[in-house]
Amino acid sequence: MSRIGRAPVAIPAGVTVTVGEGNEITVKGPKGTLTQTISPAMTVEVDGAVLHVKRPDDEAMSRSVHGLTRTLIHNMVVGVTEGFSKTLEINGVGYRAAKEGKNLVMNLGYSHQVIVPDTEDITTEVPNPNQVIVKGIDKQKVGQFAADVRGKRPPEPYKGKGIKYADEVIIRKEGKTGAK
Repeated sequence: MSRIGRAPVAIPAGVTVTVGEGNEITVKGPKGTLTQTISPAMTVEVDGAVLHVKRPDDEAMSRSVHGLTRTLIHNMVVGVTEGFSKTLEINGVGYRAAKEGKNLVMNLGYSHQVIVPDTEDITTEVPNPNQVIVKGIDKQKVGQFAADVRGKRPPEPYKGKGIKYADEVIIRKEGKTGAK
């Protein structure tokens, strides 16, 4: 049986989880509300402050969806209580970021500034010109937004210039050795 799928999801105080028509899970918490439709084969049971995900049989598809469903629900609970964030670092001479209203404005070595507007559920912070923090309650949307910002100037392997995740390691190349 799936070790992840078997684990119960603790529901903290102030968070309500409801299972609607067609296995639509709604999680409400202090930071907002998230809704997701899960596989119709899975059954979700809420016992007070604990949630259990159960599967109908031991077929391969049911086993694979079991752990996924539990993780998605757990991420929704964590999102509405704590939220998610990703930190990006900008490396390069003259490369910097600034916040202008609800827009993230970046100078990345192009002839123009790169402007990325915040969405209604994703916010960006710029604590210093070489760091951008992406925050939100939906883990998938935070990761996608951070990947989109990183895609504006991915790090290059020779000097490491570009936008990278804070925990990302850039594998460097040696470059040319010159004439002998």
